[in-house]
Amino acid sequence: MSTIISFTILGLFTGAAYAIAASGLVLTYTTTRVFNIAHGAFGMVMAFTFWDFSQRQGMPTWLALFLVLGVVAPGTGWLVQRFVTRGLGEGPVSVSLVVTVGLFVGLIGLAQYIWPPEPRTVPPFLPDKGLQIGDTYVTAHQIITIALSAVVALLLYLLLNRTRIGTAMRASVDNPVLLRLFGGNPDHVASLSWAIGISLAALAGILLSPVIGLSYYDLTLLVINAYAAAMLGRLQSLPLTFVGAMGLGVLQSFAVAYLPSEGSLAGLRAVVPALFLFVVIIAMPQAQLRIGQVKGIVTAPLPSMTKSVGWGGALLVLVALLAASMSDADLLLVGTAATYAMVMLSLVLLTGYGGHVSLAQFTFAGVGALAYAKLDEPNLYGLLMSALIAAGVGALVALPVLRLTGLYLALSTLAFGVLMDKLVFQADFAFGFNGTLSAQRLTVLGYEFSSTGRYVLVMTAFFVLMSLALLLLRRGVLGRLLIAMRDSPAACGTLGLDMRWFRVALFGLSAGMAGLAGGLFAGLRGTIGAADFQLFNSLPLLLLAVVCGVTSVTGATLGGIGLMLLPVLQSSRPELAGLVFAILGFGAVALGRDPNGLANLVFGLGRRLDSRFGDRIRTAVPVLPLPRPRTEDDSETNIPLKEGAHVAARG
Repeated sequence: MSTIISFTILGLFTGAAYAIAASGLVLTYTTTRVFNIAHGAFGMVMAFTFWDFSQRQGMPTWLALFLVLGVVAPGTGWLVQRFVTRGLGEGPVSVSLVVTVGLFVGLIGLAQYIWPPEPRTVPPFLPDKGLQIGDTYVTAHQIITIALSAVVALLLYLLLNRTRIGTAMRASVDNPVLLRLFGGNPDHVASLSWAIGISLAALAGILLSPVIGLSYYDLTLLVINAYAAAMLGRLQSLPLTFVGAMGLGVLQSFAVAYLPSEGSLAGLRAVVPALFLFVVIIAMPQAQLRIGQVKGIVTAPLPSMTKSVGWGGALLVLVALLAASMSDADLLLVGTAATYAMVMLSLVLLTGYGGHVSLAQFTFAGVGALAYAKLDEPNLYGLLMSALIAAGVGALVALPVLRLTGLYLALSTLAFGVLMDKLVFQADFAFGFNGTLSAQRLTVLGYEFSSTGRYVLVMTAFFVLMSLALLLLRRGVLGRLLIAMRDSPAACGTLGLDMRWFRVALFGLSAGMAGLAGGLFAGLRGTIGAADFQLFNSLPLLLLAVVCGVTSVTGATLGGIGLMLLPVLQSSRPELAGLVFAILGFGAVALGRDPNGLANLVFGLGRRLDSRFGDRIRTAVPVLPLPRPRTEDDSETNIPLKEGAHVAARG
């Protein structure tokens, strides 16, 4: 009995912290329609700030708490709403998700740069005080946390339902134009919501840090529990959010107490919040079409097939030259860049063309790599089967949320990534007891590409073929349908188009492309492990795809090269590792509204060079004459060069 009481109290304590974080998340979403993926990252940064004020600067605890919760956190929320998230709720969900994911990664990098890794502890509030309940000792910190969660829930409920500013907060979502006509200011309302939301994230981070420690990733990813609680309240109901957080905390506590710590079920202890989130998302009601908020995305220019084939051939020639002159270590980096570029091609299809966001795309690459190694068929058949298995898994992830769109699809991939990371990839039946699997390099028609240079050339050929196939799809009927569904789902629904099964097929095809890349990556490396496909690896992948251009093959190429160079830069300058991630994350924030990214600069430069030097080059380079029917007046000689050039220009 005492064990049950102890773990119940522990569960109520953690659930109370989740409730505080989830309440801030619900507040910002209900007033601005922006789901803040970086909510936990803000709490983590504020917890480090509290440690800095109270421990390193030596301030009294009450003063440090006041400065963080009353000055730093609200000011940060105001700045974020004013300069980052303003107007995001009116646009596509994919844009707001990418921007907040950029904040997520950028804040982790910023924290690592300001506070380099070292042991840090935050003492609990009133460490010498407590209460004895039977055989269980309840600390004052736990009591304070549970009491604060109830106070926060009550105050937020009164704010939203019993005050004029609360009415204005709800009105700013329903009809901001009407609110402005009645003298309200939607921007001020949104700023206040974000100020309160970040303060609540800070409070949750400070309350949890004495228990789980000051960790960049643990504090940040624990907000998944807040996501699950907020989803139970359908991102609207604060009472349901509070109940969901408390129930999740108790459920997780009992899982730690009663589930085995070893064996095949050991991973369940770590994935209870992700399972809870996935179940809640499946139980969500039918998503409503967003009517009156059609926000089209300007797509990158689509090159002709002749130009595409030409650039693909040039890339193959370049890689062949590199394969003949570079060492195996450098060629492994080139092959890694090709892997990343192929996975980013799957994001071009899913996000750039389809308008959906996956927060676990590299997990699908891990499924393909695991299948390739387990099948032990290092040939085209094994590679194809690996891609099909990954495609099937991707379709299964999208199938339970068939009725839902946008945000819920993205969060389902996040839950899936956590489940795969903790429950499958780290299990003995997946990568074995030593955590690694061996994989052989691909053979084609009995020929084994044992040379690293030749294998990298084969990987590049697969990238070129995937790119050409993607461009062909974009040019066809399916491509135009994808763009229409991305730009205006309401209009497509009005025309009677059923987007649900099309969405499942899109997720499956995108996951299959990532799985194909994972299989090739396994052959390149020779050995793969669970650490190669962790959930966090998918976030920089998504951000670099957006920074470089998630709507074009050029952006995928640049993004693959950039993601390959990240660990190289970090290993050469370890002190800049956090700064690199901060630049990447905040760069995605800056470019998140323009999905064409840096590729737009390349296209613009090409257009300017063509307008300035194109005529001179075309005049200087001989042009072959176009064939024409012969007449009796034609001589046996060829058409003169000058006349042929005019014919070509007219054609």
